[in-house]
Amino acid sequence: MESSQKAWELENAVKLVDPHRDALYGYDKAEQDAIGSERPWKNDPHYFKNVRISAVALLKMVIHARSGGSLEIMGLMQGKIAGDTFIVTDAFRLPVEGTETRVNASAEADEYVVQYLSACRENGRMENAVGWYHSHPGYGCWLSGIDVATQMLQQSHVDPFLAVVIDPDRTISAGKVEIGAFRTFPQDYKPAASSGGDEYQTIPLNKIEDFGAHASQYYSLEVSHYKSSLDSYLLELLWNKYWVSTISQSPLFTNREYSSKQMLDLSQKIQKAQKAIEAQARGGPGPRAATKDSALDKIVRESNKIAGEEMTGLLAGDVKARLFNGVGAPSVQAQAPAVE
Repeated sequence: MESSQKAWELENAVKLVDPHRDALYGYDKAEQDAIGSERPWKNDPHYFKNVRISAVALLKMVIHARSGGSLEIMGLMQGKIAGDTFIVTDAFRLPVEGTETRVNASAEADEYVVQYLSACRENGRMENAVGWYHSHPGYGCWLSGIDVATQMLQQSHVDPFLAVVIDPDRTISAGKVEIGAFRTFPQDYKPAASSGGDEYQTIPLNKIEDFGAHASQYYSLEVSHYKSSLDSYLLELLWNKYWVSTISQSPLFTNREYSSKQMLDLSQKIQKAQKAIEAQARGGPGPRAATKDSALDKIVRESNKIAGEEMTGLLAGDVKARLFNGVGAPSVQAQAPAVE
């Protein structure tokens, strides 16, 4: 189990900070108040560029996201600001109602946040809420129109504030946490045209319109992870829960609905691309060569991704079968045939 934890940390690039000082966990209220008074992010919409999330906070968010299944979940993150970086030290879930496409926060959730943060301060934990997280089960890490409106509202009232999205289905399939961190632009700000440097991700066909309509209203931050000597015990306790859940499930069975949706979505994209190519061949309004090649390239990449995830699931199942099938069964010793 210890080796699996180390593998998870390696896969998600969890780095160890100074084990003696644990500097990222130190909280200077006067320093944070000074940063809040200066508000340098007001003059630069791209001021914040990085997010560092503790391994404990990351694991809490992943466990919470996986517990929601096909329903979205939501919680808050605690931490501080260091230059152009959000430092996330902890996270906690919120009592909200979720659906397959959104989460609905209520007055009960607001009251819970106030009580939780008050209890933290009474116990010497002075970190503020620096952001919110929620899940997108099966359709990637980006902000929908509702998410953009929510994040804009938060930034206008309690800035600096961060939005984090986790995809639990893709996390299970890939074995690596699928996570994204975002900030919205001011309403009157027009960002420069994208250079195309963002990491490629597959968006379901029924979500592409929502994705494209709001993609210019926010930008992504670089996400990294860390741990320290203060994390060790908590991380071990959380890992025991995460490991039992992971080892007792098969990615193919747990994610069978997600896998089926991926295949259906891929077939729809292939049909759409085929119709566009046929229309062009007949002399109708079809895509230009570069656009056509780009669409086909995305389809190939998506199909390779799906095949890779399925192969990973099959290999994981085979390894578990070889390790655990027959465990606890009485050993059968071969008997020599009787000689008359």
